[in-house]
Amino acid sequence: MGLLGVIAVPEGGEVELDLLTESVVEGVLVSGTAFAKVEGECARCLEPIADEVEVRITELYAWPDSTTDETTEEDEVSRIENDLIDLEPVVRDAIVLALPQAPLCEPDCKGLCSECGGRWAELGPDHGHETIDPRWAALQERFSDDNNEEK
Repeated sequence: MGLLGVIAVPEGGEVELDLLTESVVEGVLVSGTAFAKVEGECARCLEPIADEVEVRITELYAWPDSTTDETTEEDEVSRIENDLIDLEPVVRDAIVLALPQAPLCEPDCKGLCSECGGRWAELGPDHGHETIDPRWAALQERFSDDNNEEK
């Protein structure tokens, strides 16, 4: 469940459900929460991250031949089929929609240096890659020599 390679519930991962099912006139109302551990990588620095997601679920499963069943399109409401309800699509959709599209290891993650690919969090504030235009290199050398002689 999720965006594989970005953030998802790992394959074989458990999803814990705490649900209440209530019989109502038009069918069965399922409400409660779903909880799962998710894994992925930071969208800025590509570091592995592990997080948790908890979502609220409320879904009506309509009885066959009920007014709700007859007056709604097939994809508008879930249906009870052979006295069974299928929770998987509802839980999957709720969890996937709760996952961030661009997960971050920290809210203020600075990402990677575009020159060397190092993580800004590890490089420090004085890290830089100063490049001089080759047309100005001789002038830079001239002033560097003057500054060194004065000292």
